[in-house]
Amino acid sequence: MQLLSFKSLWDMTGTLEEKLEKIAEAGYGGVEFTLPSQDKYKLFRELLERYNLAFIAQVVTRDDHISSFESLARQAAEFNPVKIVSHSAKDSMSYEDQLRFFEKALAVEEAISIPVAHETHRGRAMFTPWATSKLLHQFPELKITADFSHWCCVCESLLQDQSDHMSIALDRAIHIHGRVGYAEGPQVADPRAPEYSREVRSFVNWWLEICKRRASDGYSIMTFTPEFGPPGYMHTLPFTNQPVTDVWDVNKWMNQFFFEKYKDVFE
Repeated sequence: MQLLSFKSLWDMTGTLEEKLEKIAEAGYGGVEFTLPSQDKYKLFRELLERYNLAFIAQVVTRDDHISSFESLARQAAEFNPVKIVSHSAKDSMSYEDQLRFFEKALAVEEAISIPVAHETHRGRAMFTPWATSKLLHQFPELKITADFSHWCCVCESLLQDQSDHMSIALDRAIHIHGRVGYAEGPQVADPRAPEYSREVRSFVNWWLEICKRRASDGYSIMTFTPEFGPPGYMHTLPFTNQPVTDVWDVNKWMNQFFFEKYKDVFE
């Protein structure tokens, strides 16, 4: 099974072409982000082809979440993405409304024939291990993007007491967001720092287990996006708002570090 890495545009500045050129030069295999504005659709397609980059489309549902998901997913499908990553529904929705949402989402996924991975994200339906587990048991076809940093933050732990819920999450994860969280937040200050070795080890072990399970399922490709974010997620120095480290370098390091761990297991 091949590990293919993507780069988010979240932390990047510059023109669309400058971003994609930098991503390609850094050795990433693709880009992950929301669709550009419609006036840049043609340019975006041309740039993906020019730099030989695959695409994972992100969609973020709002307001009427069912209609929002269908509209955004169908727009994303026009770009023939490898996968669609969705920030789906809301944590405040009733369970019945969440069931209606995911029933419709699965129907849309079948119609567009593109795998959809619903992200384990704070504020969304899958904001905790137990809420996600309940939905995954309800819908055997439902798949996720594993961003366990959110769960560590919500649960204020490294999820040691969530083994049953974690098991089904690992079973259904088809994409990985490579950000390391900790008990008090969704992003450690710098994963290279020795004080975060326990957290990094926990996350890498989860990611490797996902890869093992997908390889066992016969997947030929596993996708991985290092996703450390800019200030707001990135820690900053008091009174200055200066980030404590360079987010591009951190994501590049995280990508390389996981690739080495992956090769130790699969090669």
